[in-house]
Amino acid sequence: MPLAPANQSQLIRSSQKDEYYQTFLRNNANEAFQTLAGSKRWLDWRKEIELLSDLAYYGLTTFTGYQTLGEEYVNIVQVDPTKSRIPSRTRRGLFVLCHSFFPYLLDKVLVCLENELGCEQEGGGGARQRQAASWPWSLESWLRGRTRRAVALLSEPQRRACLPAVFVLHQGLTLLHRLHVALFYISGSFYHLSKRAAGISYLRVMGLNGDDGTIQSSYRLLGAASLLQLFITVCLQLNNFRQKQRARQEWKLYRNLSPQRTQSSGPRAASCMLCLEERRHATSTPCGHLFCWECITEWCNTKAECPLCREKFQPHRLVYLRNYS
Repeated sequence: MPLAPANQSQLIRSSQKDEYYQTFLRNNANEAFQTLAGSKRWLDWRKEIELLSDLAYYGLTTFTGYQTLGEEYVNIVQVDPTKSRIPSRTRRGLFVLCHSFFPYLLDKVLVCLENELGCEQEGGGGARQRQAASWPWSLESWLRGRTRRAVALLSEPQRRACLPAVFVLHQGLTLLHRLHVALFYISGSFYHLSKRAAGISYLRVMGLNGDDGTIQSSYRLLGAASLLQLFITVCLQLNNFRQKQRARQEWKLYRNLSPQRTQSSGPRAASCMLCLEERRHATSTPCGHLFCWECITEWCNTKAECPLCREKFQPHRLVYLRNYS
């Protein structure tokens, strides 16, 4: 039978079918583990259970040389860059790692880094004690130990700069994925970054789909619209970032020009629990806790919650207390 490159609609339907069966496998594995080990241990290990489910799905299909259920559904086969052979076991193994294990590992590293930097700014102990109370021999605890040693080598200004950088990296990965999908709509190859990294593409039996020209033209139009939307999103995010930086600089200038010091006759002046100094420009959270305006707004740039009671709230609900002493 003559073969031709698979088009965008087939690759998307194949991916959707695979995601459906992966979700089905994950749900069954989670339910079984929760029944056997209890809810507490399931909450601690649910990410690892989902990882093992994905590795089992692709290990029993792609890695062993068989089609996945989604590929079989739309009748497409994997090929290497020569378009004449199926991918080698090395390529298939690289795809499984990039598609399942590397996202899990990257998420763990970023979460551990964010938690450690947050603990350093909070002063630390409570969150670390809660984290240490979990499984000391898990991958997360090993990564946390490595991350803690790396963070300890940084100076205080470097730690303050790294915490927003972690957030930017999170956002950058999301934008990279959207860019890759938009390029897929235009080019018609490599729906997943993991398949691009492994060099795995697809062929299909000719004649099973309708007019390829119409399909590709429609997806190219969708890709152009996606690129335009992505460009507008990036511009808006950059504009918001510049506005935040400008507002922060203006606030620091105002704070230096007109410092508001709390006059207290007693030996125990009101202090901010974030900077551990006298509260300046007192600001209340919705739950009623008081902090410096600059301290709590800096905190809300990374975590939209009260530093004391952990109640979630939106930053616009902060109340600046004028003439408060």
